[in-house]
Amino acid sequence: MRPGNGNARCGNGAATRTLPVEVIRMDATVMEGRSEGRSGGRSEQRDRRLPAGVYLLGFCLFAMGSAEFLLAGVLPAVAADLEVSLSSAGFLITGFALGVVVGGPPFAVLSLRWPRRTTLAVTQGVFAASVAVGLLGGYEVLLLTRIVAGVAYAGFFAVASVTAIGLVTPDRNARASGVVVSGLSVAMVAGGPAGTLLSHFTDWRGGFWAVVALTVAGLVGCLLGIPADGAADGAAGGAVSPVRPGLAGELAAMRRPALWGILAVTVLTTAAYMITFNYLAAMLADLTGLGEVWIPAVLALFGAGAFVGLSIGGRVADRRPHAALLTGAAALVVLSLAMTVAVHRAWAVVPVVALLGIAAFVVNPAVYGRVFAIAADAPRLAGATTVSAFQLGISATPALAAAVLTRGAALTTVSLIGAALAAAAIPLVLLDRARSTT
Repeated sequence: MRPGNGNARCGNGAATRTLPVEVIRMDATVMEGRSEGRSGGRSEQRDRRLPAGVYLLGFCLFAMGSAEFLLAGVLPAVAADLEVSLSSAGFLITGFALGVVVGGPPFAVLSLRWPRRTTLAVTQGVFAASVAVGLLGGYEVLLLTRIVAGVAYAGFFAVASVTAIGLVTPDRNARASGVVVSGLSVAMVAGGPAGTLLSHFTDWRGGFWAVVALTVAGLVGCLLGIPADGAADGAAGGAVSPVRPGLAGELAAMRRPALWGILAVTVLTTAAYMITFNYLAAMLADLTGLGEVWIPAVLALFGAGAFVGLSIGGRVADRRPHAALLTGAAALVVLSLAMTVAVHRAWAVVPVVALLGIAAFVVNPAVYGRVFAIAADAPRLAGATTVSAFQLGISATPALAAAVLTRGAALTTVSLIGAALAAAAIPLVLLDRARSTT
C-alpha cells in the first residue's frame, strides 16, 4: 500500500508540478474574460455618453440663438433709443429671419470646401462681430448687421449639426442632433428672458453684449475642443464622410423629393407649436387670468418639456424616426386642440403647456435624423436648408396669426391653426415612411 501510495504521491506530485501552470492559465483566462466583461461594460457605458464636443456645440447655439429671442423683449426700448417707430424696429426681427432663410443655403455652398472646425469658428466670429458693430451704430447699421448675423447663425447651425453627427456613431445621430438643437430651446426659454432682464438693469444693449461674450467663449471652445474633421469622423465612425462633395453632389441631394417632404414636415411642425408658444403669454394673461409673476414660470414649463422631448426623441428617432415624427405630430394636434379648452383653467393649462413642449421637441431630432439619412453624401447644404425650414416655420407664425386675429377671431384660434398645421404634416410623414420601406 505504501509503495502504491508512494506512486500515488509521485503521481500526485507530478500532477502537483503541472496543475498549477494549467490552473494559472485557466485562472488567467477566466480573469481576463471577467476583466474584458468589466471593461466592456465600462466601454459600453462610455459609448452611451455623447462626446463633450456635442454639448459644446449646443452651448454655442444657445449663445447665438439668445440674440434671436432677446430682441422681441427689448423692442420698445430699441425703437425709443433709435428714434424709429415700433413697426420699423420690428423689421430688425424680420432682417435676422431673412438672413437665416435666404442666406443660409448659399453660405453652405460657398463654404463646402472649408474644414468644419474652421467654418464653426468663422461663423461665430462673423456673428459676434456683426452683433457688436450693430450695437455701435444707428438703425440702418443695426438692420444690416442683423441680416449678416442671420446668415452666420444659419451657417453655424447647419455645420454644427453635421459636426455633431461626425462625432458619434451612426446609431446616435438623431440624439446628437437633438442635443445641439436643445441649445436653441434653452435660448428660447432662458437665454432670451435672461438677456431681457439684463438689458432692463443696463440698457437694451446689455443683453446683446452678453451674447457677444458668450459667442466668443464658444468660438474659443470650438477651436480647442472640436477635433479636426478626419480625426473626429475616424474616431467615432460617424456617418458624415470627411471627403467634401462638390457643388454638383450637394445640388443632386437637394433634388431628392424625399428631402423636400421632410423639409415640409419641418416647416409645418415648427409653425404648429410656435404659433401657440408665441401667443401663450397673452392667452395666460387674458384668458387664464394668471398674475404677471406666474406667466414666466408657466412658459418655463414649455422649456422643461422641450428638454424631455429632446431626450425621448433623440433616443427613439435613432431607431424609429417615423414613430417619433408621427407621435410628435399627432400629439401636437391633440394638445393644440386641448389648449383651446384648458387655457380657461390654470390647473388644466399647466400640464398641457409642459406636454406641448415635449411633443414639439420629440419631432426635431427625428427631422434631422431623416435629413442626414436622405442626404448623407451631401449633408451641408441639406443641413443649412433644414435650418432655413425651422426659421421659416418660426417666422411664418406672426403672419398666420395676424390673418385671423385682425378679423376679430378669438385668441385661441392660433392653437386651432397649430392643430391644422400639425395634422397637415402627418400624411407627409406617412409618405416618407412608405418611400423609405420600398
